[in-house]
Formats: sequence, structure tokens, C-alpha cells
Amino acid sequence: MPETNRHLELRTALYQILKRELAGRATLGSDQFVYYDPTNAKKKLAPDAFAKLGVPHATFRVWKTWLRGAPEVAVEVVSDSDEGDEDWGIKLERYRAAGIGEVVRFDPDDAEQPTRVWDHIDGDLVERARPADGVFECSCLGLFWVAVFHPMFVRMLRLSRDRAGLELLPTPEEAELAEARGRQEAEQARDRLTAEVAELRRRLQEQAAGGATRRPAKAKTAAKAPKKPRR
Repeated sequence: MPETNRHLELRTALYQILKRELAGRATLGSDQFVYYDPTNAKKKLAPDAFAKLGVPHATFRVWKTWLRGAPEVAVEVVSDSDEGDEDWGIKLERYRAAGIGEVVRFDPDDAEQPTRVWDHIDGDLVERARPADGVFECSCLGLFWVAVFHPMFVRMLRLSRDRAGLELLPTPEEAELAEARGRQEAEQARDRLTAEVAELRRRLQEQAAGGATRRPAKAKTAAKAPKKPRR
């Protein structure tokens, strides 16, 4: 089934957020084949986003776990092609066989529990208990998976530095906007400082000019000495 526009937007946004944050210390992928059995090319999966820590980002065509290692974390965004629990069970088995450390499943249409997380423990994938606030920590990244409202997509999966989602990792557009705002504020501050310096100089010049006007004039000739009396 062709990829929907919403699914494309959601996975691309998540990939770009991860890449902007981690490119210096991780290789990132999105919708690329991850092969996990060197004896069977049919055994593969294609996460919507994944990260392999320890190696700076570089382009690649496919990912082979026996050459590059298993990614520490992978994300699946539920789409129209996911038929239900049975289909997800098949995917989860593939993730288990691939040795993915943390598997995140995000369903933007699930109002009650949009995010679910599995950890690779002793050769198996074990689902985590849902926290009271519904926010899961990304163990390998030291960040938090946060489902936030989105006007077009209902919900969007984001990463945050805090559980409350107050310090979301920015999308490229948000980062660019923040940088532009920072430049504008810096320019405004520089203009204010320039104006203040100019005003200070003007006042100093006025004070100097006023002091020169009030200064008493010097005597033009010295006072005459008193005449000596005649004898």
C-alpha cells in the first residue's frame, strides 16, 4: 500500500529532529531496509526512523546488522498499511530477531495510549508498563518520547529533554525560526546600544560646551604696582 502523506510527514519530521540532534554521534535512517540475517535476504524490516550510536552520520543504501551492528532505537509510526495487532506481532518478531535495543510504536489516532515501547531484554522484546503520565524515556538517548498536538496530524511524536515536553528538540523549521528571531533580537539590542552611546556623547558635548561658556575671562593686563612717594 502506498505511503500516505500524513505518514510521510510524521516520519520525516521525526527523522529530521533526530538527525539535527544526533548527527555528530549517531547514524540515522528512515524507511531504509535493515537486514538482520546474512543467510536470508528476505529477512528485513524498514523502521520509520532509527539511530545507531557511536558513529557520526553518513549516507548509506541499506543497513546490515552483522556489519554495522543493530540500531539502539527504532520507531514505527502506525499507518494505513498496518492491519492490526496480528500485523504488528509479525513486525515485533522481526525487531526481536534484529536485536533492536528499543522499539517505539506511535499511533497518532490513539487518544488513550499513542506511544508504546519495547526493550530488548535477554533476547526478547518486553513491553514497558505505561507511565502514569504516558511519557516514556528513551533510555539510550536520555530523552523523552512526547506525543504533542498537531493541527494537521492530530498528534506528532517528538523528543524532549524533560518529561513535561517544555524542552522539545526543534524541527529544522523551528530551529531556523528561533535562529532568525535570535538574530533579530541581537540586531535590535545592538541598535539600542548604538542609540544610547550616541545620546551619551551628545550630552557630554553639551556639558562641555556649557562649561566653556560659563568660564570667567582672564585679565588682559596685570595690575599696576603702587607709586612710590616722593621725598
